[in-house]
Amino acid sequence: MHHGGMYAEEITGKAYDTRILMRFGQYVRPYSRTIAVVLVTLPLVAACRLAQPWLIKQAIDNHITTGRLAGLEEIALLFLAFLMGEALFAYLQVYLLQSVGQRVMSDMRAELFRHVTGLPVSWFDRTPVGSAVTRLTSDVEVLGEMFASGLITIVGDILLLIGIVSIMLWMDPRLSLATFSVLPPLLCLTWLFRRRMRQSFREVRARLGRLNAFLAESIGGMAIIQAFNRQNDEQRRFNELNASYRDANMPVILWDASLYAIVEALSSVAGALIIWYGGGRILAGALTFGVLVAFLQYIQKFFGPIRDLSAKYSVMQGAMAALERIFALLDTEDVQGSRFEVRGSKVAPLPPNHEPRTAPLEPATAHREQRPPLIELRHVCFSYREGEKVLDDFSLTVRRGERVALVGESGGGKTTITRLLTRFYEIQQGAILIDGRDIGTLEVAELRRRIGIVLQDPCLFSGSIEFNIHLGDEQARQRVRQAAAGVGADRFIERLLAGYGEEVRERGNNFSVGEKQLISFARALAFDPEILVLDEATASVDSAAERMIQEGIRGLMRGRTSLIIAHRLSTIRDADRIVVVQHGRTVEEGTHQQLMERRGVYHRLHQLQFSETTATHTTRAEQTP
Repeated sequence: MHHGGMYAEEITGKAYDTRILMRFGQYVRPYSRTIAVVLVTLPLVAACRLAQPWLIKQAIDNHITTGRLAGLEEIALLFLAFLMGEALFAYLQVYLLQSVGQRVMSDMRAELFRHVTGLPVSWFDRTPVGSAVTRLTSDVEVLGEMFASGLITIVGDILLLIGIVSIMLWMDPRLSLATFSVLPPLLCLTWLFRRRMRQSFREVRARLGRLNAFLAESIGGMAIIQAFNRQNDEQRRFNELNASYRDANMPVILWDASLYAIVEALSSVAGALIIWYGGGRILAGALTFGVLVAFLQYIQKFFGPIRDLSAKYSVMQGAMAALERIFALLDTEDVQGSRFEVRGSKVAPLPPNHEPRTAPLEPATAHREQRPPLIELRHVCFSYREGEKVLDDFSLTVRRGERVALVGESGGGKTTITRLLTRFYEIQQGAILIDGRDIGTLEVAELRRRIGIVLQDPCLFSGSIEFNIHLGDEQARQRVRQAAAGVGADRFIERLLAGYGEEVRERGNNFSVGEKQLISFARALAFDPEILVLDEATASVDSAAERMIQEGIRGLMRGRTSLIIAHRLSTIRDADRIVVVQHGRTVEEGTHQQLMERRGVYHRLHQLQFSETTATHTTRAEQTP
């Protein structure tokens, strides 16, 4: 049922990829002034911290050991001032950094969502929902931690370390060199840990994506899981993915704890060296007690940032892995190598349609005969997988106002035709024309504005019924009630307690299938499309519900060019033309009566469906007491 390891994502790249950081800098650039203020606070914070041990040295050497209390109060007040200054500048630094981080994350989430909504349908076919959600949520959230304790704070730490080394070398070079003898092994260990932690963080992000994908799929299909008593099996699969995610975190915890412990141990060793070597020099009269205390203070401040380096390094590693995944998504295009890009971005949009929507199909006149067909497919070939053609040299012409039904066996290519017409997928050979123009030269948004689609499974969003009809479009908002009345949806909507303001639960679970389909009909009508596509619009409803929505279908198609994909042949008898599609080709074409008289493929399909319906009704009658 689930993916197992098939959705594992390959994440490559460096731990600190300059190219990725430069690209990320584009999102930070709009807030460069705020970042500049933060950068100004970094040396101020470092200066406040560096001054405190030096003041302690002055207090000990010039006042405490000499017994001169005059001037000690001034040093104490100055020490307090530096403490308060450090707190103030650190507060300003953290507040500004995190506020910028939140704004950058908001911008990135907005761009990611905008990009995802523009990806081809084929991307959603092969990408787990949980993986995509992880990119837009937790992967972006990691960047907030990077702002709190990432690059800029590391710059502050470097300034502090340089300052400490400089002051210590200035006060006593020999004691400084003895103290810094612990640094070479620390640098070697840090470099080794960096290599091991890099891959661990990438594995953590990948396994989290798989876990989220599993959860999204399981929760969405909970009715099936419970209906077939698969709870234990799903629990086992979840336990496997959960354990995999837990195990991926274990190396990260190991390296993090080890690095922290090693830094803590080396800090203690450095302190011991200061006491041992510095104590000997004090006894030899070559060093003051104040310098020894200052060195102990400085070495504590020196190893503070290094001690935090493991945590900061963890954050940076996680952020780099997240940025790799985010930019990989932003760089995603149509992997089929087809014409996904909007090739007509600079081409004038389709001319507005001035024909009245409610007018019946006019008889052909000399003027109309000169106009090209509204829809024309010329020798179209398409396959989802290489070597498996779904459409093979398929051609179709639809006149303005004509109602054309596509029928045939499942998998014959009927739905694919509508997907290509709306450019959810791109054709590989041939051409599709609207008003005589190749849709590949038209803006996608303008093309889809001319087409209204009603799918087999109606899709409703959380919100009110009114919102589900207009979807935020201002022009459609003005036609909500008129559209609902046009398809007969107003009769059940107005019986609801809140009417058009009735809340729609997730996936419309508080409405019947027929009611949801009527709402989707009203939505299509509110957007006033010139071309209407009905893709198995009654396949998911029973006969009673089908009778309820037939009136809605008639109201929806009135005066429009309609392309109807039908499973139930009884619903398309009144179509102007029926096209039988088999193995990606047109095998028959004509009206219902013409096709029945030919006694060909359509006749066999009709007879088979009629006999199945008769058998079903007979069985029900026999079971009725």
